[in-house]
Amino acid sequence: MLDDINKDKKHSSPRTKSSSISGGERDVDYVRPADIPDQELYHGHSFLTKWIFCQDAKVIGVQYTLTAVFTGVVGLILSWMMRMQLGFPELFPFLTAESYYQMVTMHGMIMVVYLLTALFLGGFGNYLIPLMVGARDMVFPYVNMVSFWMFFVAVVVLMASFFVPGGPTGAGWTLYPPQAIIEGTPGSGAGILLMLVSLSLFVIGFTMGGLNYVITILQARTRGMTLMRMPLTIWGIFTATVLALLAFPALFVSAIMMTLDKVLGTSFFMPVMMKAGELLAYDGGSPILFQHLFWFFGHPEVYIVALPAFGIVSDLISVHSRKNIFGYRMMVWAIVGIGALSFFVWAHHMYVSGMSPWFGFFFATTTLIIAVPTALKVYNWILTLWRGNIRINVVMLFCLGFIVTFVNGGITGIFLGNVIVDVPLSDTYFVIAHFHMVMGIAPLMVIFGAIYHWFPLITGRFLDEKLGKLHFWITFLGAYSIYFPMHYLGFIGVPRRYFEMYNSPYMPSAIGMNEFISIAVFVVGAAQFIFFFNVVKSIRLGKPSGKNPWKANSLEWLTPDVPPAHGNWGEKLPVVHRWAYDFSVPGAKEDYIPQTTPPSEVIEAEVEKT
Repeated sequence: MLDDINKDKKHSSPRTKSSSISGGERDVDYVRPADIPDQELYHGHSFLTKWIFCQDAKVIGVQYTLTAVFTGVVGLILSWMMRMQLGFPELFPFLTAESYYQMVTMHGMIMVVYLLTALFLGGFGNYLIPLMVGARDMVFPYVNMVSFWMFFVAVVVLMASFFVPGGPTGAGWTLYPPQAIIEGTPGSGAGILLMLVSLSLFVIGFTMGGLNYVITILQARTRGMTLMRMPLTIWGIFTATVLALLAFPALFVSAIMMTLDKVLGTSFFMPVMMKAGELLAYDGGSPILFQHLFWFFGHPEVYIVALPAFGIVSDLISVHSRKNIFGYRMMVWAIVGIGALSFFVWAHHMYVSGMSPWFGFFFATTTLIIAVPTALKVYNWILTLWRGNIRINVVMLFCLGFIVTFVNGGITGIFLGNVIVDVPLSDTYFVIAHFHMVMGIAPLMVIFGAIYHWFPLITGRFLDEKLGKLHFWITFLGAYSIYFPMHYLGFIGVPRRYFEMYNSPYMPSAIGMNEFISIAVFVVGAAQFIFFFNVVKSIRLGKPSGKNPWKANSLEWLTPDVPPAHGNWGEKLPVVHRWAYDFSVPGAKEDYIPQTTPPSEVIEAEVEKT
């Protein structure tokens, strides 16, 4: 891409010609015709067809976002209740040991799968992919609609588990058998079955949506939108989608197999067991097999969330620092490399499972290797910021907060990737701190930054900047107040998954620190309602943004209408002439050059300036 730009800059006149491959002459503005005809769309005319059973990817993206946020609020409330028990044990009698483990399980699964995955891929993916690649919609709009409703049904089934006899499953968010399905575990009846059914529906729905994303990106890009001209947001979502299509089947089959173990008495994961001196009917199953299947999905899942965040934060940093992204091709290949390597690190979650030490050596090595392309991305973000015209607005604050948090969380991951360090820390609060920093707080920083950035595109109005900065500082400082102390708790040996710490004489500081952490959780959780208030207020009362208020280059800001209408582009699709990162180009009239600007106009600007 940089070579293309440099080549364009060599021309001295708008009328300059360049030789084609065949030896003829053509305009520098020439772009190869489209390979496929323009897409025909179904336009809804009633409330049901426009907003409920809608085939517009942008509306579907909003539906995904609202549903995911609802589940996220449920997960937030569950975390409050967990911290009420951990910080102030025996103060709330309704928080029993059984209910605590059910909250832990539901909180973890909701946040990882039903909030973050659905928000990044379902929400941002649906809204941004057609706009950023210059398509009218997803290539299969009806299938896209069905994929959302499968996700919605999955959420309904999951929430139904709160109301069945015995309540939701309390087996931990990893759902390890045999504990998950044997009597004595909270929610081992209908609770675990509803969880497994919900996950199966989620995977089916996402498979339909994911295939849509991949085909749209590969086949429906507008004229001139080559792969190496795509914004990094699209590269992140595309790679994460491919990971999900390859990793989710492992979760799907393990859910089906465990369901059969529970309902039909098969022994896929159930070993020989005795209960009250009586031999159960299970025979020959392997609980470790489930762990392998789960983490074969589980670690790519980290990057299914992280890669879209990487792409989005790259675009946000570039726009709000007025700098071209440093090392675009390196960033692309780093995203692809991380995606490929993510399938070879899963067993670093299983060092304490009793597997072969040679296995541990292999996965420790691959874990250290995957840190290399990840570190390259951090370096490139910093070098993009270096000497840039940085706008210290809410969007940039969340981007900077993401970089700091991700680095901190990633470094502790290098600790845990080594067997000799992981074994003593594996079941302590150190793991909780690492996981939440890199998988919880860091992606949420990107989500908030992205919403503040694209809210003018979606609504035509700005979010309130003062409320946004208040929201950021409470969230950022509060998050560190929660998770930094947890690292210390892990080092002194405080175990995770315990219902109550009691007054252990060998770690007296844990009691007071847990109280402090719990108070910080309440404050940070309450701060999120500042954000919700800001969104609701700004939809009608926010300052009008107009078109392209950030002066960005990518296609989503160049639609004829704001917000974009169904079909995005009116009568004629855009034609792309350059990458999305032409900021502060010498000789240009302004400090940005949209992707649709032909080379001749840039040449003219350079001539005028000289």
